[in-house]
Amino acid sequence: MTLEHTTIQTNGINLHVVQAGDPNGTPIILLHGFPEFWYSWRNQIEPLTQAGFRLYMPDQRGYNLSDKPKNVADYNLDTLADDIIGLIDHIGVEKVRIVAHDWGGAAAWWLANRNPDRVEKLAVLNIPHHAVFAKALKTNAKQRRKSLYMMFFQLKGLSELLLKFRGGSTFARWAFGKDNPAFTPEDIEKYKAAWAQPGAITAMLNWYRAIRKYRPQSIRNPKITVPLLLIWGKQDVAFEPNLAADSIRLCTNGELKMIEQASHWVQHEAAEEVNAALLEWL
Repeated sequence: MTLEHTTIQTNGINLHVVQAGDPNGTPIILLHGFPEFWYSWRNQIEPLTQAGFRLYMPDQRGYNLSDKPKNVADYNLDTLADDIIGLIDHIGVEKVRIVAHDWGGAAAWWLANRNPDRVEKLAVLNIPHHAVFAKALKTNAKQRRKSLYMMFFQLKGLSELLLKFRGGSTFARWAFGKDNPAFTPEDIEKYKAAWAQPGAITAMLNWYRAIRKYRPQSIRNPKITVPLLLIWGKQDVAFEPNLAADSIRLCTNGELKMIEQASHWVQHEAAEEVNAALLEWL
């Protein structure tokens, strides 16, 4: 399997984008979340390319080999959505199919709400609709407790120190779970190398800081009209499971696939089940 590493200019920055599959195949953009990079999709590349799709897997702004703007405001949701639009324009299509996890999913939810004309189909993994999550933070005590780490990430300097402690080994155990078989020691070393890129840790955290400090534009109607598949690992420690069903209720054409034994890292821990669902949906 050939992976093509390229640099694409979009929305005023350079994104490192890994491409794979038939150049004439139907394009799919895959958007990773925190604290990953394009490598998040390693278990999905072969099945999707064998099915004839052309994959575009960016390191999102602030991550790994992509540009890392210094201002927190440069990581607000509207800017993240504009990055995706720039990538769609580079591909040369009007609409594209998107697969997105975690923070990549947050940007994709927002894009589908704000610019539904640019998204043909969307598959989101373990991240709720923005309106559902905002409501849960106000009304759901369990979700507020689960989201306390987001408050810690607002502490500039202190949170950076923790993420860098012992070369990222402590952070990896916190993020992915101790001895999680879905992440090999070789995988963890690749993640640590990505986090060690100059400015990467602060840039990654700025996604959390921007959502608190810089609100995106107001969208009156939260309904998602784009056909959407929500894949949800039920053992997610970051989100209450009811947020998945609540998110689907805001979709006019939405399906929910709950994977009982998987956690937040569903595309790693239940790769075969996720791949089968993606292939059927896409």
